[in-house]
Amino acid sequence: MAPVDPTLDEERTLLAAGATRVAGVDEVGRGALAGPVSVGIVVVDATVTAPPAGVRDSKDLSPVRRTALVPAIGEWATASAVGHAAPAEVDAYGLTGALRLAGHRALARIGDPVPDVVLLDGHHDWLTVPDQHDLLAAGHPDLVAVRRVVTRVKADRQCAAVAAASVLAKVARDALMAVLAVDHPGYGWERNKGYASPEHQDAIRRLGPSPLHRLSWNLPTGPALG
Repeated sequence: MAPVDPTLDEERTLLAAGATRVAGVDEVGRGALAGPVSVGIVVVDATVTAPPAGVRDSKDLSPVRRTALVPAIGEWATASAVGHAAPAEVDAYGLTGALRLAGHRALARIGDPVPDVVLLDGHHDWLTVPDQHDLLAAGHPDLVAVRRVVTRVKADRQCAAVAAASVLAKVARDALMAVLAVDHPGYGWERNKGYASPEHQDAIRRLGPSPLHRLSWNLPTGPALG
């Protein structure tokens, strides 16, 4: 079945209910063995027009098409940004804490006024700082105000602002991994982007983990294949 183009129905419902700025949010890099987790944010307001043609969840687009959409998304959105959390922060804070940190960094780059509502892909609100104590419950200098979070399963496929955020995050992270591959050759990051491809897993067995691998994860061990 061909992917269905996302709409602005959810964003416009939130705007009609009183929000002045709605931020679509999505993340990439969750399952990678190396490199950061990255969070994209695309803000729309009541002046929003139809999204750029071809905007979809980043997984449904080719690398060339994703990259070509970035300038159009930047012009279309009221504001947009991408934030990252390093692999050492994934190790220190856990995946959820690192995603939160990356998301707050993206929000900080957008600046004021803070979006009234964040429309977040999935069923779990990993962006809001919890009341109970955790490693990022308080005190980290990169945490910023978050007013209201609305989660929607498959928002990256159904909501245009979230789909656009996924494109920005994917393109930014892929470009970063290609740059990091130059300083850490042998792992094939320019191709696998830090994910667990056979090539990447074999390189970890052969070369050992780099400083940019998530050392708290169950990385491949044992003799190299082939």
